[in-house]
Amino acid sequence: MKKDFISILDINEQELEQLLSEAHQLKRQKKAGTTHLLLAGKTLAMIFEKSSTRTHISFEVGMNELGGHALFLNARDMQIRRGEEIRDTARAASRYVSAMMIRAYKHSTIEEYAKYATIPVINGLSDLEHPCQLLADIMTMQEHFGSVEGLNVTWVGDGNNVCNSLILSTVLTGLNVTVSTPKGYEPPEEIVAKARALGGNVTLVREPEIAVKDAEVIVTDTWVSMGDEGEKEERVRIFKDYSVDAPLMKLASPEARVLHCLPAHRGEEITDEVMEGGQSLVWDEAENRLHAQKALLVRLLKNKLPE
Repeated sequence: MKKDFISILDINEQELEQLLSEAHQLKRQKKAGTTHLLLAGKTLAMIFEKSSTRTHISFEVGMNELGGHALFLNARDMQIRRGEEIRDTARAASRYVSAMMIRAYKHSTIEEYAKYATIPVINGLSDLEHPCQLLADIMTMQEHFGSVEGLNVTWVGDGNNVCNSLILSTVLTGLNVTVSTPKGYEPPEEIVAKARALGGNVTLVREPEIAVKDAEVIVTDTWVSMGDEGEKEERVRIFKDYSVDAPLMKLASPEARVLHCLPAHRGEEITDEVMEGGQSLVWDEAENRLHAQKALLVRLLKNKLPE
């Protein structure tokens, strides 16, 4: 039976632990110059409705380093633009490639691909979740803190797709997540309720100054996601007190570290001082997209990693 990765909860606690263990191993192997062509003969179709930097580069480089091939498909150039149904594209592509990674505006688009594809489907980003980003974020926290169980993580900003995946990840990791957003920009109630029902520890706090108290990790993201550009002026005004800056960092744990999935709008959700400062783990986080996704691809297409 094929396995998809559309939500962070498509894997269980043990699978996450094993996958990230393999990601750390792949990272060590890359730095040592050791390569294993684990996915030789495999092809990943990458379907992009949204523009991308890190998702595109990391998946394409990852497949190449594993001995496979990544095929870039701009949704604007595919027959879907001319009216072909997703189910027809999914069925045909399943006869050609080994897996599909899709970066879409709507989560339902990725779910429909998964429904009709006979190969693994990966969520490269949707309006609801960004699970591949969370693999990299958790991996980065493990590198810096060791075990992440009981780690205090505070999200500051928009309750968006990355925030949703962070909330749901509490079920698998034991992270204590506090979310601070302006009124009207909270994460969906059903996401918070789902995490809590499954044992996740999630707290919603309006004021960022209170939310970051005792935080060991502070996470933020752009205030204006792709598709929200028409709201930029209003959002910048509403979110102006939710910037991760030096004064806010001083209210957190002295050892607190900062994550940002990028792209960053410096001077808005994060200041240049914090982004470039000693508490930033942003560049390790960006690099770890590559290693975590390589481990994911191996898990989905090979199911094991050599010693």
